[in-house]
Amino acid sequence: MELSLRRLRMLRELHLRGTVTAVAAALHYSPSGVSQQLAQLERDVGARLVERHGRRLLLTDLGLVLAEHAEQILGSVDRATMALEQAQNGVTARLTAGVWASVASSLVPQALSSLAVRYPGIEVRTVELDPEQTAGAVKDGTLDFSFVIDYSVTPVTWDPQLTRTIIAVERLHAAVPTGMIPSETVRLAQLADYPWILARESDHFGHAVRIACHQKGFDPRIVHTVAEQPTALAMAAGGLGVTLVSDLALELIPDGVDIIALEEPVMRTVSIAYRTTPTRRPSLDLVINAIRTAAAEKGLAIGSAPASSDSSDSSESAPASNPLGSPSS
Repeated sequence: MELSLRRLRMLRELHLRGTVTAVAAALHYSPSGVSQQLAQLERDVGARLVERHGRRLLLTDLGLVLAEHAEQILGSVDRATMALEQAQNGVTARLTAGVWASVASSLVPQALSSLAVRYPGIEVRTVELDPEQTAGAVKDGTLDFSFVIDYSVTPVTWDPQLTRTIIAVERLHAAVPTGMIPSETVRLAQLADYPWILARESDHFGHAVRIACHQKGFDPRIVHTVAEQPTALAMAAGGLGVTLVSDLALELIPDGVDIIALEEPVMRTVSIAYRTTPTRRPSLDLVINAIRTAAAEKGLAIGSAPASSDSSDSSESAPASNPLGSPSS
C-alpha cells in the first residue's frame, strides 16, 4: 500500500472541515478534484473512509484511524524538511505565504526581491486571503506562514499552536476626499457627521474601526460597505465618504484623497505567524529577516534585533492570533 501525502492532507482537512467544498477552498483545488482524490485514497486503502451524513461527510472508524496517523505523518514531513534545510550548506526551500492587499503591494515585493538576490534557492509563493483566514490556514498546514494583524483597540485571543514574530507597527490615518478637511490633523470624533466607507463588521479591520469610533463617542454612519481597501479609497476619491487607512496602504492612495493624521492614533501590529515547533526552519528565519528589513526601510519596524529561533527573539515573538481573527470580548 502506498499512501499519497496529498491525499492524506485532504483526508485530514475533511476531518477538520466536514465538507468537500471547504477542503477544496482551503487547499486550492476544485471540489471535484478533492472528491476524486479521496475516492482514490479509498481504493488505495481498500476500505470506506468517509460516509455522507446530510450535507457533511464524516469519517468512518477506519477513516479516523488514518486521519490520526495522517497528522503524525504530515508532522514528520515538516520535521524532515526542517532537518534537511539545516543540514544543507546552502538554503533551498519552497514556502507558501498568506498575504492581503496592503502587504502584498508594499512589503512583499521589496522583501522577496532582496531575498532572491541573496538566497536564490528560497522560493516563496503567496496566496491572497482575507486577514481573518490567514492564521487558520497556517495552523492546518495549508500555508507555511502568514501575515496577521492585531489592532490596539481590539485585543485578540492567541492560539498556542502558532507563534508570531512582530515585523511592523502601523498607524491608521483618515482618508477623506480632497479639500474636505483643510487641516493636517483631525480627531476621530470630528468625523462623526460624515458618511463612512468601511468593511463589514465581521471583518477584523471593519470591527476595529467601529470599536475605535465607539470609544470616541459615536458609531460611524456607514453608507458604503466594501470588502477591499482600494475600493474604499476609490470611493473616497469620488467624494462618497471617509474611511481609515493604514501606513502600508498609503502606497495605494489614488488622486482625489487627502491623508490626515489622527490626533489620537489607532495602532495595529503586523506579524508573521507560523506553526510552533521546537526549532524554526532556517529558510523561514531568512524570509522573516527580509520582511522585517523591508518594514524597517519604510520606518515601520519594531526593534532592531534580527529574527531568530532562540530566546533572544522572545521580546518580539508571541503566540499568533486566533485563526478566526475574532477579537476577544
